Amino acid sequence: RAGKSSQSHVTSSLISTMKLAVASLLIGYAAAFAPSRAGKSSTALKVNELEIGATAPLGVYDPLGWLDSEPESFERRRAVERKHGRVA
Repeated sequence: RAGKSSQSHVTSSLISTMKLAVASLLIGYAAAFAPSRAGKSSTALKVNELEIGATAPLGVYDPLGWLDSEPESFERRRAVERKHGRVA
């Protein structure tokens, strides 16, 4: 009889542990798919228009020298590049 009571105690302990594990998993799943309470966040980039194309250690990347030789043409190309980047 002592063997049966200790075995039933182990079985009931195992069942209650499994019930607790299943309940915690269900609560976790419900929390994962619940709507968030955070406010709306913006995806807009905060970029200075003059710094587009600038990399930190090098500055503006202009391998063909258009910025120095043809500044109007360079600004046009930059505007077209922004336009196509926004479309893409």
